[in-house]
Amino acid sequence: MIHQPSLGGVVWVHYAPPLTDGLRKAYRRLLRWNDELPFAKFALSEDERPMLTAEVPADSLSRDRLGLAIARLLAICDLLHEESIDWLEPRDRRGRKPATEPDPAGGALLERYAAELGELTALPAATEPVA
Repeated sequence: MIHQPSLGGVVWVHYAPPLTDGLRKAYRRLLRWNDELPFAKFALSEDERPMLTAEVPADSLSRDRLGLAIARLLAICDLLHEESIDWLEPRDRRGRKPATEPDPAGGALLERYAAELGELTALPAATEPVA
């Protein structure tokens, strides 16, 4: 998190490893998600990793607002998991994805802020959370 007391805070996650092939296609996907998903924005970091960000204005920065911002990022990651699978889950030589277990802490955070994440559950692409 970056916090500037007079402006607010920005919370972000590195959404995937650095992009290599198909950058134009990936960039179009990020721009489309920026249009479709409220209260969060995708960008590229200096090392070309896709980043998902959420801003929290200074006048409303609190533990709960920060928790909601983190929950929103987690919900968006879950929502877009299937569409982003090639970025997120490397495959072995036989084309198999490694098995991963959901993190119970992520589920608890989503449950805590579920009532305030309604804009994410109303989107047509909404799927069951995977993390």
